[in-house]
Amino acid sequence: MAPLSDSPAAFPPVPLTLEGSSLLHQFFRFNWTAWRACPAEHRAQIGSRAVAALKSMERNSADAPTRTGLYSQLGHKGDLIFVHFRESFEALNQAELELAQTELYDFLELRHSYVSVVELGLYESTRKTYEAASAKGFATHSPEWQAEVDASLQRGAEAMKTRLFPAVPESKYLCFYPMDRKRGEEKNWYSVPFAERQRMMHLHGLIGRRYGDVVKQIISGSIGMDDWEWGVDLFAEDPVVFKKLIYEMRFDEVSAVYALFGQFFLGIRLPVEKLGGWLEGRL
Repeated sequence: MAPLSDSPAAFPPVPLTLEGSSLLHQFFRFNWTAWRACPAEHRAQIGSRAVAALKSMERNSADAPTRTGLYSQLGHKGDLIFVHFRESFEALNQAELELAQTELYDFLELRHSYVSVVELGLYESTRKTYEAASAKGFATHSPEWQAEVDASLQRGAEAMKTRLFPAVPESKYLCFYPMDRKRGEEKNWYSVPFAERQRMMHLHGLIGRRYGDVVKQIISGSIGMDDWEWGVDLFAEDPVVFKKLIYEMRFDEVSAVYALFGQFFLGIRLPVEKLGGWLEGRL
């Protein structure tokens, strides 16, 4: 059997991916009118209880990685952003339920949410994996071929474990947005040959790597989970770098020709212990 590189028709069009942490973004409007109507003593009690509850959600222990991040949101779309990283969707649902049990939740109106899972796209290694399976004489999608692919994915998952199961970065600013690849009549990412997509994604990735020392980027897949195909989280100490990175990527072929973007959400990190001050109008 010829290697896949010499047999394009046999080359599966789907790039391999690795999946890790389950993610939930929650965007809330805070009912300031109802909050101000509460007696000051009651507000203080609600705030202190919320801090205690959120601290347990934030970390399992004092030295554990951050798994829930709280942000004060800028603009008219909302007031607070919760970003939850968990090991499963069941754990995400538990985080939702725990938050809903707090008295503070009575003042929160959920305006938007997003469900996804950390995803590492393997355009660079997919072709090598498929060709290795083909070179051994395995028919595409045969049990032997699939076992070869699974072994490759297992090795990759072990090597990239820290990227697949990250902590919520401690950076001061968060930018989140969802995105799709175009599937229109004139431009359809999913009808582009694999090798061409691989070339474009390589060049696209080089831009992100140039910003690697100032921006932490976490890509999550959401096909079949939410309304867009991917969610993008950017974390940085300077929010202007979000503009510079995304603007530069707009000139890249992948974004310029094949990308569609949803709403953008910007937040400032709000340490849980400072929530009481935020509730009284101090960031």
